[in-house]
Parts: sequence; structure tokens; C-alpha cells
Amino acid sequence: MPIWLSSGRLPVTSKTSLWGVLADRTYRHLFLAQVVALLGTGLATVALGLLAYDLAGGQAGLVLGAIFTIKMVAYVVVAPIAAAFIDRLPRRTVLVCLDIVRAVVAFMLPFVTQIWQIYVLIFVLQSASAAFTPAFQATIPDVLPDEERYTRALSLSRLAYDLENIVSPILAALLLMVVSSNVLFFGTLGGFAASAALVLSVVLPSPQPSAKRGIYERTTRGIRIYLKTPRLRGLLALNLAAAAAGAMVIVNTVVLIRANLGLGESEVAITLGLFGAGSMLAAFALPTLLDRFSDRSLMLLGAMLMTTTLIAFALGIRILELSWAGVLLAWLMTGIGYSAVLTPSGRLLRRSAHAQNRPALFAAQFALSHACWLVTYPLAGWVMTQAGLVPALLVLGGLSVVGIVVALFIWPKSDSDIVEHRHDSLPEDHPHVKDGRTHAHPFVIDDEHIRWSRHL
Repeated sequence: MPIWLSSGRLPVTSKTSLWGVLADRTYRHLFLAQVVALLGTGLATVALGLLAYDLAGGQAGLVLGAIFTIKMVAYVVVAPIAAAFIDRLPRRTVLVCLDIVRAVVAFMLPFVTQIWQIYVLIFVLQSASAAFTPAFQATIPDVLPDEERYTRALSLSRLAYDLENIVSPILAALLLMVVSSNVLFFGTLGGFAASAALVLSVVLPSPQPSAKRGIYERTTRGIRIYLKTPRLRGLLALNLAAAAAGAMVIVNTVVLIRANLGLGESEVAITLGLFGAGSMLAAFALPTLLDRFSDRSLMLLGAMLMTTTLIAFALGIRILELSWAGVLLAWLMTGIGYSAVLTPSGRLLRRSAHAQNRPALFAAQFALSHACWLVTYPLAGWVMTQAGLVPALLVLGGLSVVGIVVALFIWPKSDSDIVEHRHDSLPEDHPHVKDGRTHAHPFVIDDEHIRWSRHL
């Protein structure tokens, strides 16, 4: 039997290839659950655009804009609240129930007849996703506690997102040759149902919940841990840089290719595909690079690559004639830098909290990173519409520079896990200081370490 089909775990001391991590049965099922759910989501994206056109005609753009705004608001608001209420529930039960909610909404979407019904259903769908995704992401480091294998899982996750961007539109196009657009929603339903079945097929670790706390304490705990941890404040700044560059690509590619270059729809798909291909190239390379270099170094390098690319592209357009080849090269390099920023973020979150606080911390990352997108999405579209391509590249590139500079200042270069510190406020008989008030251990924000300091 091939090793990747076995149900056992590889020894954590062995060097694991990128695909070798799928030898773990639990992770393999979770990864497949992610893949089928993403494919279903991609089909829904295509179907929503067509449904909006059927219901709103020439106003479909406004409807889709509202849908994306509802999505981001749900992500930012619901994620930390949901994490506060589900952290004491069995994780497998939570994930399966949320997949069922998403499947039910997908089933209802083909039957809507009013635009307001779309808005309500999308809010329910995205609220379920805002609860599902952080809980799912927080499960992976518990399933794969070895950092080397977890790093490879993060790269596979990045590949899944990139493949979804490529495969889902192709699959949707093939299906639309034989079925109506509303049938695509049933593909979405199938994706969520398959995800639920795969999650149900494995036993998931559920860390012991933290001590009982009030609703406000539970809701804000992840964000407070996040903002008190220097490396995570740096991550937030780099999230802003990635959102700025990513929004430039996602929002403005269609205008750049169709209006500025006068090319067709297939060229739009190919151009976005080059951005995804760059991201995939980085995802393949990162596990090996992260064995040799620090997260901080590679993430900053990736941010600098995508930012430099956008600014150089803007200056190049001023000097040379705009060409499709130039766009393809720029988007490929931007995709490489984008993935180098985002892929290692799970490693930082894993290092920055105890297991029982990880769901709240992943929810905080989910909410705060999407808050960055909530700013950059409309900014990218507005600047491109009002001022044109070069100003859009410079403004979004400049915002990305701001993120990099902030990260350089607030994320210490010497970012050690083990920090020597002294507890002056704890009583003599507290278990944490039984071996002395001054000690060193992996440092995270918790009840005994309420701020990042050497004197507590």
C-alpha cells in the first residue's frame, strides 16, 4: 500500500516531503475537506455573479459589491464572537454543523426571487464560514504538532486556495455547457456536504477550554493576545501589505486587461492564473526555505518583492508601453511575494498561544486580516476608477510599503520563543514561580503573562 494511503503517522524525526504529510489519515481527510469545500465555494462565486445579473441586470455590479461587503463585515464581526461561544463545544461537532448550515444555504440560493433574499442568505453563509474557518485552521496544529510537518500542511493549504482559483472557474465553465447556472449552487451544496462527511470520518483533538470567563473576555481574548504579541503585530502590518497588493490584482485585473489593453475574457483568466501560479511556486518552495531561514526574514522578503514589483511596474509603464507580457510578469512576481507573506502566518499563530487559546487567536487573525481587505478592496477600485492604472499601482504599493515599515519596527529581529523574565506580581505560593521568580520558557500571553515584558 502506498505510504500516503496508510492510516499511520510518519515519525516526527524524519524529513517529510510536502505531500508526505498526507500520510496522516486525520490530516488527509481534513485537507480533502478543505479542497472540496473550496471547490464548492468557487462554483458559488460564479453562480452568484450570474444570479445577480438575472435579478438586477445592469445593476449587477452594485449587487456583487454589496455581497462582498457583507462577506467582509461577517468575517470581521462574527469570527471573534463565534470563537467565544464555540470553544467549549466538541470541535468535530462544531465543524460538521457549520458545514451543514452552509450546505442548507447553498440549497436555498437557487430559489431566491428578490435581491434582499440574496443578502440575507449570504450573511448567514459567510457567518458560518467566519466561525468554521478559524476553528478548522486551529485544529491543524493539534493534529500535526511537529512544526516541520505543520509547515508543509500550511503550504498545502495555500496550494488548495490557489488551485481553487484556477479549477473552479474551469469546472463552472464546463458545467454551464450542460446545465443552467442555478445548478452550480448544488455543486456548492455537494462540496459542503462532502466536507462535513470527511470531518465526521475522523476523530479530532479538542484541547481543554480555558478557564470560565465572561462573554466580553471570551470575545476579545484572541484579539488582545494578538495585539500584545510583537510578532503578531508585525504579522498584522504584513497582512495590510498583502491585502494592498492582492486587492490591486483581484479588483483591477479585469479593467487592466479589458479596458487598458483591449484584450478578451480568456486573457483575464490567464492573467489571474499567473498570479495564482506565482503563489503556488512560493508554496512549493517555502517548506524547504523555512527550514533554513526565519519566518520574519522570508515574510519581509516576500512583502518587499510584491511591493517592489507593483512600484517598478508603475514606473515601467511611464517609461515603456504597457504590454500584456509585462502584466503577466508583474502578477507572477506579486503572487510569489503574496504567498511568502501569507503561508507562514499559521506558524506564528501556533507559536503565540497555548492550545486552548488557539481558536480565539486564529479567529482574531481571520477578523483582523479581513479588516485589512475591507479597506483595500474599495480603495483599489476607487483609485483605479478615479485616477487610472499608474496612480492605483503607486497608492496600493505605497500602502504596502507602510505595512512593511511598520512590521520592521514592531517585529523584533531577535524573535525567540524562549524568553527570560521575572514575575514580581505573583504570590510566593503560585505554582508558576515554584522554581523561582526569574525563569525562562516559551513565552506567550496568558493569565500569568499579561504583557510582553521581562518584568511581570
